[in-house]
Amino acid sequence: MVRILGQRRILALWLPRLPTDRIRRGKANAVGPETPLVVVAKIDNALRLVALDERASRLSLKKGQPLADARAMVPELSVIESDPKADAKLLEAVADWCDRFTPFVALDEDGLLLDITGASHLFGGEKTMLLKITSLMAKQHFAVQGAIAGSAMAARALARHAPGTIVAPGKEAVAIAPLPVAALALDPDIAHAFRRAGLKTIGQVASRGRAELGARFVRATLDRLDLALGRGERPISPRRKLPDLMVEHRFAEPVITEDAISAALLALMHSLARVLEERGQGVRRLAAVFFRADGLRRELTVDTARPTRDAKILLRLFRERLDALTDPLDPGFGFDLIRLEARDTEREEQVAQGFADDRSEKEIAFLIDRLAARFGVNRVLRFLPQDTHIPEAAAVAVPAQRSLPARMSFAPKQEKKEPPRRPLRLFDHPEPIEVLAEVPDGPPRQFRWRRALHAVTRAEGPERIAMEWWKHATPKPTRDYYRVEDEKGARFWLYRDGLFERETIKPRWYIHGLFA
Repeated sequence: MVRILGQRRILALWLPRLPTDRIRRGKANAVGPETPLVVVAKIDNALRLVALDERASRLSLKKGQPLADARAMVPELSVIESDPKADAKLLEAVADWCDRFTPFVALDEDGLLLDITGASHLFGGEKTMLLKITSLMAKQHFAVQGAIAGSAMAARALARHAPGTIVAPGKEAVAIAPLPVAALALDPDIAHAFRRAGLKTIGQVASRGRAELGARFVRATLDRLDLALGRGERPISPRRKLPDLMVEHRFAEPVITEDAISAALLALMHSLARVLEERGQGVRRLAAVFFRADGLRRELTVDTARPTRDAKILLRLFRERLDALTDPLDPGFGFDLIRLEARDTEREEQVAQGFADDRSEKEIAFLIDRLAARFGVNRVLRFLPQDTHIPEAAAVAVPAQRSLPARMSFAPKQEKKEPPRRPLRLFDHPEPIEVLAEVPDGPPRQFRWRRALHAVTRAEGPERIAMEWWKHATPKPTRDYYRVEDEKGARFWLYRDGLFERETIKPRWYIHGLFA
């Protein structure tokens, strides 16, 4: 992904009432709008308040307060049990919504961190961008606070203790100096030690010498202080893998019709193709991300067997993907942003073509792409040969799009006039049979398979195959394979599992395949 280099800028968002906001926004919410709401969890063998809505906060209730004390203060209190999984799911949904502003979004406990370096000018500047994000989230009934700074730690502290602050580059130390020590999100014992030492603000802590602080506190505390003051830098960890390339289209008015959506996708693909052509690359995995006006995010992904940048081919693959959806793409009130992300790109090799161009390989690759788009990548498989003597391991099924056709394979030596040494039908798992042989280590004279008795008229073998002892902790028995034919002319591939007297006294017999 191409980004504008420069001073790093982080926008931090804090959702102080996420659990209560989730309950208030729920369709099955039975709490009255005027009833104070709290969320409780069992802490130290007692139910304590872990989240409060605005009404409960105005009634002097506090986080960590026992539920019994809170009910004594506010008898009409509405109490809901904590559900951390539901809260985390909602925060993920909010992060999905924030992807429309930047793909560099990271989770931060009960908040989010957005790396907006080089992106704020697209929204009218940092002040306008912060105001737009917070106002749109407020319209979705979230209590939200935000701030912008040059480091994640400083932006996080300001969002919680000085919301709305936008720190000029290099001024983080001045901006966070008046904040309480608790803004550094330190361990409670360390924060208490700072307060006992008379250091109540970050500025007071920063005024002390590093040697003095290092003698009493661990290195992690000093590193956190340096990050907040802008003396160090630690990049955020985006929740999604960043794409190699990205193009997007923002609409002044949300689009609903299929024709408008297809036209926007095609235009984006042409824009992406131009960049890929300049780089000499093709895309192997392409994702179309649709952002609905109501905040929902939908994503479709297609893969290709070969690197390609043909916009028409990619659009056709997306149409196949759309037709195969069990849950159709619902525009709702419309999409206000459509984004294309090239998540996997490769060098596209240019091959010289003759006058008689053989397009069979390209057509097969395109067919694989269409089938994979409709049925799924893991349902269109290709068998690749393996360099092994073990019959059931001679080929492995892999996704056809993520593997190249093998041009070399291992096969036992065989004369042209000889009958095939391997059956046309090989069983997934060998089936046990009952065998009668003239001598214990000789070929079978008759065998019973699936309750049917077969008399052997001819037998060829044995073909001895030793198991790969270096791959197994416990050595597996050696196999002696026989090609046999019964009185009706049917041909079978049988083997004796284990050498008589050398590996086992009672070797077992199996049928592994059928000849034509």
